[in-house]
Amino acid sequence: MKDPVDVLIIGAGASGAAVAWSLAETKMHILCLEQGGWMNPAEYPSTGRDWEARFFGEWSSSPNIRGRPEDYPVNDDNSPIKVVNYNAVGGSTVMYTAHWPRLHPSDFKVKTLDGVADDWPIDYDALTPFFEENDRMMGTSGLSGDPLSPLTHPPMPQQPMGLSGAIVGKAMNKLGWHWWPSDTTVATMDYEGRARCINLGHCTPACAQGAKSSTDITYWPHAIRAGVELRTHCRVREVTTDENGMATGVVYYDKDGIEQFQPAHVVIIACNGVGTPRLLLNSTSDRFPNGLANSSGLVGKNLMFHPYAQIYGYVKEPTDSNRAPPTCLWSKEWYDTDLSRGFVRGYGVQFVRGAGPVFEAVVSEQKGILPWGADHHRVFRKLNGHRLGFSAICEDLPEEHNQVTLDPVLKDSHGIPAPKIDYTISENSRKMMDHALARGREILETAGATDICVNSPIPWGGWHLLGTARMGTDPERSVVNEWGRTHDVKNLFIVDGSIFVTSGGVNPTSTIQALALYIADQMKQRLANLFD
Repeated sequence: MKDPVDVLIIGAGASGAAVAWSLAETKMHILCLEQGGWMNPAEYPSTGRDWEARFFGEWSSSPNIRGRPEDYPVNDDNSPIKVVNYNAVGGSTVMYTAHWPRLHPSDFKVKTLDGVADDWPIDYDALTPFFEENDRMMGTSGLSGDPLSPLTHPPMPQQPMGLSGAIVGKAMNKLGWHWWPSDTTVATMDYEGRARCINLGHCTPACAQGAKSSTDITYWPHAIRAGVELRTHCRVREVTTDENGMATGVVYYDKDGIEQFQPAHVVIIACNGVGTPRLLLNSTSDRFPNGLANSSGLVGKNLMFHPYAQIYGYVKEPTDSNRAPPTCLWSKEWYDTDLSRGFVRGYGVQFVRGAGPVFEAVVSEQKGILPWGADHHRVFRKLNGHRLGFSAICEDLPEEHNQVTLDPVLKDSHGIPAPKIDYTISENSRKMMDHALARGREILETAGATDICVNSPIPWGGWHLLGTARMGTDPERSVVNEWGRTHDVKNLFIVDGSIFVTSGGVNPTSTIQALALYIADQMKQRLANLFD
């Protein structure tokens, strides 16, 4: 029998790392269980010339393609958008593009402003100090003062606009539309032991240089030095409870596949918007026959993905290709509701620098714009290094039929039921995507682009896993309260993207981590009555 720990965290990714670091100052015994392991940057694809090819195999962003022992399969056959995630110390921050916007103040008041979805039980101001703290810890680069975005104070200067950014900026100026240099978590100078970016390659299949911020090299070293224990290759099967309905610990499989029980006084789940409902639904008992913390019936419901509308074309001038971080500029021109567009809410835009030669060859052949035969090399030279891209991150409104359940057949390597995704794109989102594609085409044509191609939605675009254990004050309409504690189990907390009430129109990692720091702060303030 293992000794009980004060706090047990499940998941060592974006939110698990942040909450572990914040709680470490309490000097409680804190243990984190992570089903993946520590990554070795010397083995990252960007250390070799075959990095693009590896992205189609063992470094795919899809767990169903990678099939690493640390992964779990996902049945997403009934969804046009496929789940992508990564299981390791650092979680999906190992693989993300490091694009770093925040949710806007309006995103927390969607019901009040637009009469749809629900308001959050907290507002943007409650998270402001935690956004700032997280920016320092993760190490952001950017240009403060964007008139259409929340005010930020990045500790490092912005990424260079590059060749692609200059082309896009000139086109946006001609059209009279907003643009701004992107905030990123890629170092533009030596920062807190991280070396600056030297453009080894695309950021997504991990950064061997360590210039891209991932929590294995930011939060975790600090948390471990402060006394947090991190145990890797431990796959949690279920959270256990006692006769009073309190969490008592977890059952997990260790690195040798042996079933273990770890008792704990407090349990925090940080497994993302698919992994968290999967774990809760698998944690059944006589008291919780429909899954843990699920008296509302909303665990796994209201899944939000952010449908991505992507359009790209090719200009005569050279672009950045795969040199430098993939996103260079953003636009919030169409972020908030304008009913004349035919839909509510809106979308953020990120402009993409280009693509590498292998990716360009594979995708262009699939799109039918790169022929075989005598013209192949001539056309490839026209395309390679000349791509310019526009991607709209469309706000996904919560709908209960978009859900995560347990698959009755598919299981992971330890016999735990895999998550099953049922998801459809709403009519509102489709109108939003169509609007975004039309704006993207105008921008590309203004920039002189030809051979314009569309991906709408991006099929392997399920990066943002949100809403499946939503926050709220009403136990019948939410899973956790306004400070992350589940309504049903007083010593069980959730800190990942599943607690989002609405999705906004931006990448969520910055907000996920700010929420985790906020919840940790609330826990520290309430330690004396944590179980009341």
